[in-house]
Amino acid sequence: WAGLSVDHARAVVYAPTGSATPDFNGSTRKGNNLFANTILALDARTGERRWHYQTVHHDLWDRDLSSAPTLATISDQGKQQDVVVQASKQGVLYLLDRDSGKPIFPIAEVPTPASPIPGEYASPTQPQVTLPEPFTRQAFTPDMITDINPEAHAYVKAQYDAAAPFAYFRPPGLQSSILFPGFYGGANWGGGAYDPETNLYYINAMEDANLINMVALELANDNHSDQGQLIFKQHCSGCHGDQLQGFYPYAPALSDISLTGNKSEAMAIVQSGKGRMMPFNYLSNDEQSQVVDYLFSLSESLLLSPSSKTSNPIEPASTNNNTPTTPTETAYVFGGYSPFVDQRYYPAVKPPWGTLNAINLATGKRQWQVTLGEYAELIAEGIAPTGTRNYGGPVVTAGGLLIIAASSDEKLRIFDKSTGELLWQYQLPNAGYATPSTYEINGIQYIAISCGGGKLGTAAGDQYLAFAIPNSSQ
Repeated sequence: WAGLSVDHARAVVYAPTGSATPDFNGSTRKGNNLFANTILALDARTGERRWHYQTVHHDLWDRDLSSAPTLATISDQGKQQDVVVQASKQGVLYLLDRDSGKPIFPIAEVPTPASPIPGEYASPTQPQVTLPEPFTRQAFTPDMITDINPEAHAYVKAQYDAAAPFAYFRPPGLQSSILFPGFYGGANWGGGAYDPETNLYYINAMEDANLINMVALELANDNHSDQGQLIFKQHCSGCHGDQLQGFYPYAPALSDISLTGNKSEAMAIVQSGKGRMMPFNYLSNDEQSQVVDYLFSLSESLLLSPSSKTSNPIEPASTNNNTPTTPTETAYVFGGYSPFVDQRYYPAVKPPWGTLNAINLATGKRQWQVTLGEYAELIAEGIAPTGTRNYGGPVVTAGGLLIIAASSDEKLRIFDKSTGELLWQYQLPNAGYATPSTYEINGIQYIAISCGGGKLGTAAGDQYLAFAIPNSSQ
């Protein structure tokens, strides 16, 4: 879903791929799962595969490649080399030769932990990039717990201590573990921008974490409610939570749906989707009915017994009159996109939480990093700019400007491309979770940005804004 990049001279399409499904339980897809999580070089005329490079083996962490790669030509000591630059949610760049697919800098295969889930066989190794230098931190150690105030630190530390110790590519188990960077990056759909004049590649990033776990379900073969629960756990709880609590700001809570909604409306949403929720029309009518029945029954149970909420799902009463059979199967399903946050929903890790980075592709070294975005309420508390969660990418100009919106504080910013100095900013009507466009008409250069908002707790919008960049004669 990330988009493609085309080398017209070579007649080659460079295509990044997503994760194999189901995302978090790979027991039915043993092996490395080629060609998931892979950069593919395809002959544009025939579709023949020229080469491939897999960035994650047997993905259990939703580490899909979420942006189109950048085609760059790097210059080093008089030599030029055509490369593919692929940003990742892991907070690293994969820098590959455009003809062979071989890494420009060595990438080691390092040992990673085994899965604790029965029937799951995680890859024993994963690629680990050291150059180009990562554009996010690569581990979440105890000294990185947020320190914006003592209350936030204590709140996060309790969760940190209860989780499995952080490890590089730790497979999810029944105990929560820390995924850092989180499900959304690192980098996300915006990708980066390359400046051939300086060899610099610019990429914005999130430094946020998630808690990830699996849930064991004991299932009875002939129980309608059990089947609805299994479908809900497989397809719905990842966003809405096993207690229907939702995961703000990404997915709404449904705990009171039995009071505020009706089953026919819920069925219509399951069949057709709504907002960012995809349609589940690949489920049979009976399966759709089962999951809606389970959803409403669970909501009723939660409303009747709010004090019984635990980390485990509440079992609603069976929707049929049969005596439940003895459970005959254990299914392991994803526990949900749980954000790792403090009591005010700020990230659990020490700032920065959102950054803009410049990386020299010839040397692999990061040239500069600045925070991207700020929370006004934290500034008022005397906390230095932290950066915000962000979606959308940058664009760089020959005139020395680096232009980006992306941040959840709903601003458009222009930086000096050489130093990262902030030159200008503008408060947009809604957040610009997109990459700006720049173009020229009658000798005047313009910037345009889509102000769609609607993510990260920000209001949705429907405007495009354009700005003129003054030239030296104006």
